[in-house]
Amino acid sequence: MAKPTVGSMSAWSGVLKDLFRQIDDGSHTLESIQAFNEHRNPFEVAVSAADKVAVCYSFYRQFFGLDLDFSDLRIPTPKPGFTHLLIVAEGLTPNRVYDVCSQHFPCWRYTNDLDAALDWAKEERDPRKGAYAIWIRDMVEADENLKNISADSIKARGLTTETLTERLLQELVCWHETKKRLDIQNITLCSGSRHRDGYVPHVYWSGHDGVVYVGCYGSGSSLSPLRSRQVVS
Repeated sequence: MAKPTVGSMSAWSGVLKDLFRQIDDGSHTLESIQAFNEHRNPFEVAVSAADKVAVCYSFYRQFFGLDLDFSDLRIPTPKPGFTHLLIVAEGLTPNRVYDVCSQHFPCWRYTNDLDAALDWAKEERDPRKGAYAIWIRDMVEADENLKNISADSIKARGLTTETLTERLLQELVCWHETKKRLDIQNITLCSGSRHRDGYVPHVYWSGHDGVVYVGCYGSGSSLSPLRSRQVVS
């Protein structure tokens, strides 16, 4: 038996008419409506995202010398557990982020040209085509639930995971905000990226010599310390 409608149809008509007006004038966004439907506070989403975007302005100005405009940037709807907003500016590449990282802490890469090594057609997201935002977990170590899972298996499962550019940028952001390192016990498999030879880049920090290493594994490699980082895009 259907439940009775709460409120009169005329009252509902007025509420819905006002809702569509606010969507039309931008007072409500897709993200705020989705938050409401999921019984989350839609205003907390907007304020939180706005605050995080404001922080990104100063970050890019300080580290990359860029004065950017993210006013038209689409912020994806966050999911539980994904609390850190990472904005990737247009034009960023692994080389560019690595070079900035190396100015602030010791780094090593297996090739002098990470950009040339990448198969850009297989990048999950390509900042050369424009800026974008993703939500990531605010965790030192890569995802525990993705340990022992190869990049091939990640792709087969349809999971969205960090690229090499995003992982290096996250390292820089973490150092900037906390002066701490990521992946001090494990290794991030950047399964959102592929090299031209089919290998998959990885990044970790070595406590032995204090260096952030960029290397690569085969796409079928699966080890307990080797873990991807899932994202919301």
